[in-house]
Amino acid sequence: MGRPQLPAGVGRPPRLRRAGAMLTSLSAVIATTVVSGPAIAAGAGGPCTLERTGAHHSEGLDTWNTSYPRPARTVHAAMVFLAFPDATPKVTPRRLAADHIPATTDFFRRASYGQFRLRVHLAKRWITMPEASTSYAIKRDWNPGRRAAYLRDAIAAADPSVNFARYDVVYLVADPDAPGVDADATKVVNFEQPLRADGVELRRLVTVFENHPPDRNVLAHETGHVFDLPDLYHRPKNDDGEGDWDTYVGDWDLMGSQFGLAPDPFGWHKWKLGWLRPRQVQCVRAPGATLHTLEPLGAPMAPGGPAADSRTRLLVVRTGPTTALAIEARGSYGNDEDTCTEGVLVYRVRNDAASGEGPIEVLDGHPGTGACWNESVYPELADATLGVGETLSTRRDHVRVTVTGRTTDGGWTVEVDRETRPT
Repeated sequence: MGRPQLPAGVGRPPRLRRAGAMLTSLSAVIATTVVSGPAIAAGAGGPCTLERTGAHHSEGLDTWNTSYPRPARTVHAAMVFLAFPDATPKVTPRRLAADHIPATTDFFRRASYGQFRLRVHLAKRWITMPEASTSYAIKRDWNPGRRAAYLRDAIAAADPSVNFARYDVVYLVADPDAPGVDADATKVVNFEQPLRADGVELRRLVTVFENHPPDRNVLAHETGHVFDLPDLYHRPKNDDGEGDWDTYVGDWDLMGSQFGLAPDPFGWHKWKLGWLRPRQVQCVRAPGATLHTLEPLGAPMAPGGPAADSRTRLLVVRTGPTTALAIEARGSYGNDEDTCTEGVLVYRVRNDAASGEGPIEVLDGHPGTGACWNESVYPELADATLGVGETLSTRRDHVRVTVTGRTTDGGWTVEVDRETRPT
């Protein structure tokens, strides 16, 4: 069954996101992919860790690609507001900033259990671009030459008042009412080779063309790309983009849809970003059935934070050279406060699938049914979680997951059966 028709701007498919010194060699260096970069060890993951591959935004997490800032500390971002000669802005930079801040910073604070702080430094005035907004031909699938001109002009115009050496992330926010601004064009632009301004390398820029008010969680989604997280939605093959975009993960994780009812990052992503510690991730290796207790992913950490909290929040079953099953409990906590279902979620992770090619796939605990038809971005997966007494078996992975009960403090008891032959 297809998605119900919703009002304009509600529950629609996610828009595509890719994510005084003048920029040098700007033409021919902009790309929407970044090759595998330098690595640092990402911490002990054990035998269930998938290795990082050359796939764009690989879900491997044995090492960290140092081409991206890692959100395990305070990350500083600049938000620059761009006006155009062919339009007078109808809103102030302060009002536009309030569309995204503190909503975005609060999202990451909750998702990281308070370990990561995004500090956004706001420009206080509009910076005027040298050309009319219509001259840049802004749109979702942007002409590389026009996009290069826009970025060159934006950085050059901002450079006298912005010291790019101070920031890990740069948001370029365009006047939403300018006639040439396309609200479907927000994305992260990556560079094959770093550019330089103020003596530092600029590896990517976040171009924001949102309406006022904007899509919910849109800036958090784009910032996820800045931290090497992939797009999890499915882009329809037809040229007009019509069809279901949310068939891989539905409402689960904002990298699938910023409109999702349960946008908190998957436990796998929290592990990748360093917000879950090894003691909170259990690797299921033994054949046969084992019993585990899962703390809900979004529940607050015990006093002392992640370093002191040893409760398991993610189970991982390595199922092949490039695949693993992840198991976590989801409930109405933090970023997921609007979820319409709760229970144990099972999903498959691939480290060799690039961003937008299905690196994570939620396994449906209730195939043939759906939930939250008036709210969910993809009701077929809104009820994917397992409740007490329910089982999900996957022949492909030779694994059976059964929810056996609840604990008095809200945990979920789960039996994981690694079978020696297909179920």
